Amino acid sequence: MLVKVRSVANVGLESVPIEVEVDVAEQGFPGFTIVGLASKAVEEARERVKTAIKNSGFDFPPKKITVNLAPADLPKVGVAYDLPIAIGILAASQQCPILNELDSIFYGELSLDGSLRATKGVLLVGLFARRCSIFVPVESANEAAVVDGIAVFPVRNLKQVVDHLTGAKKMEVLKHVEVEELVGEELVDFDLAEVAGQEMAKRALTIAAAGGHNLLMWGPPGTGKTMLARTLPGILPPLLPAEALEVTRVYSVSGMISAGETIIRRRPFRAPHHGVSAAGMIGGGSNPLPGEVSLAHLGVLFLDEMAEFPRTVLEALRQPMEDREVEIVRAAGHVRYPAGFSLVGAVNPCPCGYLGHPRRECKCTDKQIRKYRAKMSGPILDRIDLHVKVPAVETNKLTAESSSPSLSSREVREKVVGVRKIQEARLAGSGMYTNSQMRNREVRKYCKLDEQTEKLLKLAVEKWDLSARAYFRLIKVARTIADLAGKEDIDPSNMAEALQYRQTN
Repeated sequence: MLVKVRSVANVGLESVPIEVEVDVAEQGFPGFTIVGLASKAVEEARERVKTAIKNSGFDFPPKKITVNLAPADLPKVGVAYDLPIAIGILAASQQCPILNELDSIFYGELSLDGSLRATKGVLLVGLFARRCSIFVPVESANEAAVVDGIAVFPVRNLKQVVDHLTGAKKMEVLKHVEVEELVGEELVDFDLAEVAGQEMAKRALTIAAAGGHNLLMWGPPGTGKTMLARTLPGILPPLLPAEALEVTRVYSVSGMISAGETIIRRRPFRAPHHGVSAAGMIGGGSNPLPGEVSLAHLGVLFLDEMAEFPRTVLEALRQPMEDREVEIVRAAGHVRYPAGFSLVGAVNPCPCGYLGHPRRECKCTDKQIRKYRAKMSGPILDRIDLHVKVPAVETNKLTAESSSPSLSSREVREKVVGVRKIQEARLAGSGMYTNSQMRNREVRKYCKLDEQTEKLLKLAVEKWDLSARAYFRLIKVARTIADLAGKEDIDPSNMAEALQYRQTN
């Protein structure tokens, strides 16, 4: 008997319908074959499904069983086909009703005892299966609960599904959860007020958060660069419901959502070690998974000791920084992942870290310093809007209470949220929402410069021999500074402040 069961394959962030065709033949030698470009993990489903069926109290038919995963020309990867294969075998052997309805999707990994394990990509299944019923592992079902218009059945084990299909004991549909109820105010792990001194760096962080700009901090060890970077998520606006869903899609396909978790509520902060490979940073593999740039989407990608990263890894960041997405091409096909992150880098001025330190002597040679800095190419540095020095902190600022304490992360975030609303209103309908995303056309339209401001900018560009990219990025930073000051137009003081963040090191 032939039975067809619906399932889904996740290719990048897109879901493709899969038809699991199961045939239990009355004639032929007993056997169990899976065809349809199945990976090693899918082929091993034979043993998992066979044992799970037996341990769930059902009979595994001693006949010739053929499973086809259609379409046959699409590679099938992962363990999510265990449940639909098992249901197909039970239906074909008449141990549960034949599925004539085409509005049910089965997705999940089986344990040997018949229970279902948490399976990655359930949110994508839910988004694909609008106005359908989906049977997914109970530990991952909350991911799909945020999708409206579908019936989510949280499955604990194989027997529970069969009881539901036979009508012996109906399962309850998981209650729909509104995304708006899950996102909102974020907890702050690192408060800006806890950082001693470094007022210029704090100002640069505020500008970076307000306009979505990239930031590079230079300074000797122990001056607070890492701590400053870790305060950035706390001053960024909370995730909007649509943004939270977008981030969760990336983490769902990566299998990085904890069992029982519904949605990612906080902006990502990714800080990969400098030993990361290009594939780990950008994404890759035979079945391409998101890399660090995509896991940092709508959040922060922090590169501590940036000059220690392999040059090939840093160069791979060029295209994502410009396009806000990555396309990973492999022989079997290609996938596209979002990569709209804010880059924050921290770097020492030299290998020993003490070049220019007021009290410590640098022991590096000129050759060592040049080699160290050459790891960060001109094109990468050109794509970073804000360059700020983080000098050694004076002892009195560490021991004594400041007479004028700095703003807390909550206070700065309120200011940033206000500026982001100004930008969203200005760029409404363009698909952009921060100044850093503006193209040259929008820069000319929304960033009018008076004669004095334009003259100042031209003098700086000629003196420092800046590129055309740097020219427009300076204007965008000045636009953010003007927004923070509540000004309609960019004035010379805004441009002068933007220029000081283009200092060479």
